[in-house]
Amino acid sequence: MMLSICIFVVFNGLSLGVFGLDKYRSIRHQRRISESFLLTITFFGGTIGALLGMLIFRHKVAKLSFILKIILVILLQVMILYGLYRLGLFSVKNISILFRN
Repeated sequence: MMLSICIFVVFNGLSLGVFGLDKYRSIRHQRRISESFLLTITFFGGTIGALLGMLIFRHKVAKLSFILKIILVILLQVMILYGLYRLGLFSVKNISILFRN
């Protein structure tokens, strides 16, 4: 349980940090972090961190194409979770096991 929470926190913290770093670099006209990397880290578990990074740092919020890509990533994540649920590999019972003491 603790490991899954740690992984969740690390991925979202990393995602938040990467969005903040990219905003910092954009302000200073330095080499930027690619959108594909931002989307990849979002897809592999950093969705909450990415959304927080967009809101906190006001980063990529005016770029409609990026917002559409983020929405696509979230929809893809939901479809994957639904597919796993339909296959019996993902359920509320499985989630509750992760958060037991």
